[in-house]
Amino acid sequence: MSERLFRQAVQYHQAGKLAEAEILYRRILAAEPEHADSLHLLGVLAAQIGRNDAAIDLIAHAIRLQPRKADYHNNLGLALGRLGRLDEAAVAHEMALRLKRDHREAHNNLGNIRLAQHRFEAAERSYRAALALDQNYVEAHANLAVALAGLERLDAAEAHCRAALRLNPYYVEALNNLGDILRNGGRLAEAEKAYRQALGLRPDFAPLHYNLAGLLLLTGRFEAGWAEYEWRNRARGGAPRFPQPQWRGEPLAGRTLLLTAEQGAGDAILFSRYAPLAAEQGRVLLEAPAPLHRLFASLKNVEMVAAGEALPPFDLQCPLPSLPFAFGTRLDTIPVSPYLRADPVLAAMWRARLDELSGYRVGLAWAGNPEHQDDRRRSITVRKLDVFSDIEGVSFVSLQKGAADRPSIPLADWTEALDDFADTAALIAGLDLVISVDTSIAHLAGALGKPVWLLNRFDPHWVWLTERDDCPWYPSLRQFRQPSPGDWASVLDTVRTELSAALRTA
Repeated sequence: MSERLFRQAVQYHQAGKLAEAEILYRRILAAEPEHADSLHLLGVLAAQIGRNDAAIDLIAHAIRLQPRKADYHNNLGLALGRLGRLDEAAVAHEMALRLKRDHREAHNNLGNIRLAQHRFEAAERSYRAALALDQNYVEAHANLAVALAGLERLDAAEAHCRAALRLNPYYVEALNNLGDILRNGGRLAEAEKAYRQALGLRPDFAPLHYNLAGLLLLTGRFEAGWAEYEWRNRARGGAPRFPQPQWRGEPLAGRTLLLTAEQGAGDAILFSRYAPLAAEQGRVLLEAPAPLHRLFASLKNVEMVAAGEALPPFDLQCPLPSLPFAFGTRLDTIPVSPYLRADPVLAAMWRARLDELSGYRVGLAWAGNPEHQDDRRRSITVRKLDVFSDIEGVSFVSLQKGAADRPSIPLADWTEALDDFADTAALIAGLDLVISVDTSIAHLAGALGKPVWLLNRFDPHWVWLTERDDCPWYPSLRQFRQPSPGDWASVLDTVRTELSAALRTA
């Protein structure tokens, strides 16, 4: 009886009739609570409809009954991965492979976990193991392309992406990945063609719209770019946070507008310039995370609300990154810096410390958040900063809070005393120059109007645009771009030369 019902349940499941399959799985389990295959597939079904916690409980129960079933462990790993429990997911996929070394899906899935952990070399090994079992494994080709791109091996990444598309020309995710790879290689027209081809196949695929937005903004096509940029929340799987309507730039007419920080600190600093402009129309509240709260208190006519506190009543809401869309920003209408200021009392305190240093005072930030998806490409290892070791007449000051490694060059480091961005702003105010990779420090220095030299990767964030060494968002910023992917040596040699020249004229 149970086996007949189980076969029928599997047929329903494979046909996509999930409700009917669930009824039969539960009937079997009511009669036979330790029917491991039903527990397992009921867990798979739960994961399919987004109930990953239930999936984990069901599949784990099945594993306790039948611990040597590789598929059980593989599907447990999938559910754990969807909940962000990456280390546990990796263990589950590795167990599946110990039980069945030729489990191609487990190799591919383990690669996906390593990719999510930014362990690109490990991801590459897993995908290649999957392809060794099946050279026509479309998903493994597409995923290997992403891992290789993360390692900046763009030619090999493109080859595997195109291999996936030869096997399946309608593979939207692979077309999206191809667009990313071409963009990272500076082939922007080809990248746009790939994105638009993919959108023709799946017009509602949010990650494509988001990636196209970045390309349009990078090339200065702001009107179309801001509209596409509104897909970003859906691209990350998010849902609207508030029921209140989003502000689109219409007159406030006595209503209260809530602005919210949505992304990282650098983006929040970039877009905070719009808050005082919105406040010219009426009452504006700005909710900001604790590290930015004191800094943003310097924004004119804006009422601050700390993230996590109860919000006052409001009528409209708008995430900070949607403000350029609301204001219809063009290249020639960007509200320029400085729009933030350091607290004068804090700045005086830091200036007294900095006065102990001799010569030209230069702040250094060489790395961003290691959890950022592009951090491998934008950050610099400390050993590369040794190129500055023989420059005379300069005192370097660390702006790299929490750094595990320190450069060998002499470096004043007071970062343990920096509690938030208001403290960092006060320290920056007393410097002569900031040299930074693409991280929040560059945005902060630019927003303060402080001279800042940006060490920029070959495939820049859209803020920095293309083929220019200035930046319309930050008039005090100068860019030093990689001439080819990964070439920090050329960038740092140029900066060293320019810094030496600046010291001669200071």
